[in-house]
Amino acid sequence: MSEVFEGYERQYCDISAGISQKLTSTALLSGEQKNQKVSEIKIGLDDAESLIRKMDLEARSLQPSVKAGLLVKLREYKSDLNNLKSELKKITTVNSNQAAREELLESGMADTLAVSADQRGRLALSTERLNQSTERIYESRRTMLETEELGVSILQDLHQQRQSLLHAHNTLHGVDDNIGKSRKILAVMIKRMDRNKWIVGCIIIALVLAILLILYFKLTH
Repeated sequence: MSEVFEGYERQYCDISAGISQKLTSTALLSGEQKNQKVSEIKIGLDDAESLIRKMDLEARSLQPSVKAGLLVKLREYKSDLNNLKSELKKITTVNSNQAAREELLESGMADTLAVSADQRGRLALSTERLNQSTERIYESRRTMLETEELGVSILQDLHQQRQSLLHAHNTLHGVDDNIGKSRKILAVMIKRMDRNKWIVGCIIIALVLAILLILYFKLTH
């Protein structure tokens, strides 16, 4: 299994366990404490979703035999993430209903106490600005996560290109070794040919001398 995938997997399991604990405790809270916990859970869900996308990219870059098992795990993690999102939705829905009831009570009390429309307008404006700031923070975080994923994808591409270059370098090195061996064999063959030429020359000279001696003895006797 890929060490990179295992690292993402451990991070996801830690985040998922933390979100589950926060969901359990958040259901018992109310008011500002509950809103703060919900914000923390949303950040954790964004991180978990980012890790799942990274695991998906890593799994698809591996060999088919390894990729199949990792994709099965990935489907389980996606199902787990969807369950966590559903739990958060239930909690926030209850929170919204409670907030609506509190708002009605506050509105009734405001009417009873003759709170001016100008004050309610300023309160609504402040709430709208707060919501806009929260949305901008979430949007900035989402953009950062997408940029990080793009960087991971580029690094994976560069890693694959590096592996291809190393493979080509090793192939060229093997060719150089074969050429060196061929040169050595040719040098040995040339030396043997030169030695054989000398041997053949010596034999021819010896034969010529023997013939000359034989002719000399025949002519003198």
